[in-house]
Amino acid sequence: MANVSDTGPQLRPATRLKRTEILKAAVEIFGSKGYTNGTLADIAEQVGMTHAGVLHHFGSKQKLLLEVLAYRDQADVADLVEQHIPGGPELFLHLVRTAFANARRAGIVQVYTVLSGESVTDDHPARSFFEERYTTLRREVSNAFLELCAREGVTEPDTIAEASASILAVMDGLQLQWLLHPAAIELGRANEFAIRAIVNAVLQPGPELESYQRSAS
Repeated sequence: MANVSDTGPQLRPATRLKRTEILKAAVEIFGSKGYTNGTLADIAEQVGMTHAGVLHHFGSKQKLLLEVLAYRDQADVADLVEQHIPGGPELFLHLVRTAFANARRAGIVQVYTVLSGESVTDDHPARSFFEERYTTLRREVSNAFLELCAREGVTEPDTIAEASASILAVMDGLQLQWLLHPAAIELGRANEFAIRAIVNAVLQPGPELESYQRSAS
């Protein structure tokens, strides 16, 4: 996977380093203030540059935002030998490992959480990014379920779509809780528990929740 700072013409080392410095500052500013309230002037001040200097490297605030999102995605695969997210049942283990890794990079988690929340608003420049992202992730998780069911000899259940969406929702929701109260959530372990529970519910469904109700005496 190419570094986000390496796209387009080959960049000089000094230019590449400066772009990375700007991206890290943008992660901090967008993560703390959001895209709407975080300004290029804020980012420029963080790296000791002018507003025009930031524009020289990224062209516009919107383009910088998209580079920040790409930079965040790169962090997910930085430690993988093949530099891409695995498919099949290995994907579930990757999601758990990602959750443990996220517990060590609060800034990346915060900017993702803030920007994904903002993206539901009208005309937000990251809306299409997150729409496509969730569509792709739901498909990849669904495919992982299909492969796992085939491997385990389980007849394809009709709960795969709900389970796939639920895994993504749980991961995002736990991140939000963790950002609000880090001491209350062990991010990696909580995600591992939830993902394991959802996978097991697809492979070996348990009784309906109503079965646990006690009839009134």
